[in-house]
Amino acid sequence: MEPFAAPSFHAIAAMAVTVAMFVAFARGTFSTEIVSLLTIAAIALFLYFFPLPGEGPTDGLQLAFSGFGHYALITICSLMIMGRGLVVTGALEPAARFLERIWRINTQLGLLVSLLLAMGLSMIVNDTPVLVLLLPIFVSLAQRGAMPASKTLIPLNAAVLIGGMATTIGTSTNLLVVSIATDLGMPEMSVFHFTPIVLAAAVVALPYLWLVMPRLLGDNSPDQVQAQRRFITRLRVPVGSEMVGKRMEEAMVGLPEDFAFEEQPRGAFEAGQRLRISGTHEALEEALRQLKGQVAPGWVIDRIRRTATSRSEDVQVVEMVVTADSRIVHRTLATSGIADLYGVAVIGIHKPQKLMHNEPFDERGDIRLAEGDVLLVMGLQDGLTEFATADSLLQLEGAREVPRRSKAVLAAAIMFGSVGFASIGLLPIAIAALGGAIAMFVTGCVKFDRVGRALSAKVIVLVAASIAIGRIILDSGAAEWLGALMASGLQHLVPAAVLACIMLFVTLLTNFASNATAATVGTPIAFAIAAQLGLPAEPLILAVLFGCNLCYATPIAYQTNMLIMAEGSYEFRDYLRTGVPLVLLMVVTLSILLVISYDM
Repeated sequence: MEPFAAPSFHAIAAMAVTVAMFVAFARGTFSTEIVSLLTIAAIALFLYFFPLPGEGPTDGLQLAFSGFGHYALITICSLMIMGRGLVVTGALEPAARFLERIWRINTQLGLLVSLLLAMGLSMIVNDTPVLVLLLPIFVSLAQRGAMPASKTLIPLNAAVLIGGMATTIGTSTNLLVVSIATDLGMPEMSVFHFTPIVLAAAVVALPYLWLVMPRLLGDNSPDQVQAQRRFITRLRVPVGSEMVGKRMEEAMVGLPEDFAFEEQPRGAFEAGQRLRISGTHEALEEALRQLKGQVAPGWVIDRIRRTATSRSEDVQVVEMVVTADSRIVHRTLATSGIADLYGVAVIGIHKPQKLMHNEPFDERGDIRLAEGDVLLVMGLQDGLTEFATADSLLQLEGAREVPRRSKAVLAAAIMFGSVGFASIGLLPIAIAALGGAIAMFVTGCVKFDRVGRALSAKVIVLVAASIAIGRIILDSGAAEWLGALMASGLQHLVPAAVLACIMLFVTLLTNFASNATAATVGTPIAFAIAAQLGLPAEPLILAVLFGCNLCYATPIAYQTNMLIMAEGSYEFRDYLRTGVPLVLLMVVTLSILLVISYDM
């Protein structure tokens, strides 16, 4: 194609659809799902009435809807399912507690350590599995009171992408660019061939990721009223508990900040002792795990777990409000017979502030139940439903599943096995991830009827739309025309500007089409430009490789961007606000470093 030849009709239409989708996402008038579906519909209708040269109307429909069966979508959904398996089995709790201790020392220190860890891991392990491993940990940290997930996931994702850019094995796109360049006649690059350049750029970018990005992101956390509700209960110190023989100050070491002893023993804790405690749901759960104490009769807890295992059901913890008509008003848990009647365990009671001025305890120190109290109840679905119906309680939204810790090691083995196979190149990430998701179902780590909780409809339709856009940009000749137009205007620029323009062009492609499209189109163009301008080919090829990895500005740019979208409750504008400055910073830094490194 001649440099200044007019673009084809289909190329103009492809660029128009891409720009329209970008504007619609940026304005935020319509939801991401609606814009994605409208984009797919527009491509399908256009190609049906105006097929690409040499194709029929049905070929256009296949292109428009190909994203729903694309391996990238299957990979993303499989990774989400495996991440769900790690969460529901509690497999990541040890790692989360380790990072939590660092975050407790200092929030900024915790974020810095996490970013450095993400960068380091993604240099030697494919970046997608690294993010999949870290994502549930950061969501768990947010639930434990650390920085909100919406303020950490985009910086974490950027750190993973920068680390993945540093080696030829960091991303599949890096391998693609290097292989295309080798086919074009360039010497093969080693694994760490360009690592020093990326590490120097990472040093420049790290302060932005660490100190600026979180400030540009809002707190998208859901309503925390439920999470902040404090529950009162009686703790029994059983034989063999970690508390026995310890004094109060020793027992409190390492316990959550939202947990407190309402009664203090005289001297050391003794087996059989009962003490009033309080805390949020999460704090009580963590404190009981560490202290090995009991807040409900051991026999009912054992019965719930045995029944759950025999039925292959999940144990749930729900909140229920005591109504005026309830049988248990003015009674205590001991006299209500709840455990015997329904096989459920009340593990905490929240009393509204307006009721606390009344005497809530009987002569034995047990809590009297009153209208408006909120009970934290554990059990199976049928027992919980029977309890709520028979005793006139109102069940609140937000039931939580108790982690199936017996399968934690199995879930971790499946995840790390899948990651390992993909990282060493034994299996493609798509096959490894799908195999891991199937293994999660077969072993019961994830229940198939609960798979909807692991997936995000927003991400699914967004992936499908982005794949369709990438296909039409490439097949219509729009990418080729843009590349030729750019090449015609570079001859009068200094080398650093040439590198920056190539990097920005590829970055534009990778943020609105795909990494593979950007690599496939950009590498031959860069090689041709080097020959035309008399410049060394390697720095221009590296400009393409780096540009393929600067995919921070849109959620459709890379699959890891989409993986964090649902967990962080992000909008398209969040990626633009934080990603565009980072892209510009990296383009300038990498261009200067390439000029210095290759003495251009």
